[in-house]
Amino acid sequence: MISVLRQHLVDRLGRDIDQLDAVLSQFKPLKVKRNEPLLRQGEVCRYVYYIAKGCLQVYVHDAESNETTRDIVTEDNWCSELISFGTQKPATENIRAVEPTELLAIDRAGFQKMVETVPQFDKVYKQILEASYANSVYRLNTFVALNALERIKWLMEYRPKLMTRLSSKLIASYLGISQETFSRLKGKL
Repeated sequence: MISVLRQHLVDRLGRDIDQLDAVLSQFKPLKVKRNEPLLRQGEVCRYVYYIAKGCLQVYVHDAESNETTRDIVTEDNWCSELISFGTQKPATENIRAVEPTELLAIDRAGFQKMVETVPQFDKVYKQILEASYANSVYRLNTFVALNALERIKWLMEYRPKLMTRLSSKLIASYLGISQETFSRLKGKL
């Protein structure tokens, strides 16, 4: 698993990475089962995860315990509740595996040490923040302007693998529509 993260970092930063082995040594391999929670709302987020294989859901519950998915994060990407991780205050989101998932986790102390001592790792952190922000803003702005059918078409164009990989319930939650609406409209495509 660590070789996947090594390649990820080399792809983003080039081969001239000082202390790459020191960075990699801060990560612990973690295998999680389908539906296993990594973070519950109200807990303090202690890790940033690199997804070597699998898929994570980032979601919240509303007052009626309905689930709304903010993001679906797949291989070769990073996942965390960055506000809680940074402030060490309780998380407002939940994170769980939606399929068997292989992760590389770095705790806050290791993360801070790498940001402070390895300039290239600080660059990766900024890339994580920028990608997370850009993804959230893009999806929010895009979905506000689209009706339910257009959201499904968007998903089929920009993230087609999710259509075969995830349940209809999870896809509907990600798209911000009911499962019934998703099933009805999907049949029209």
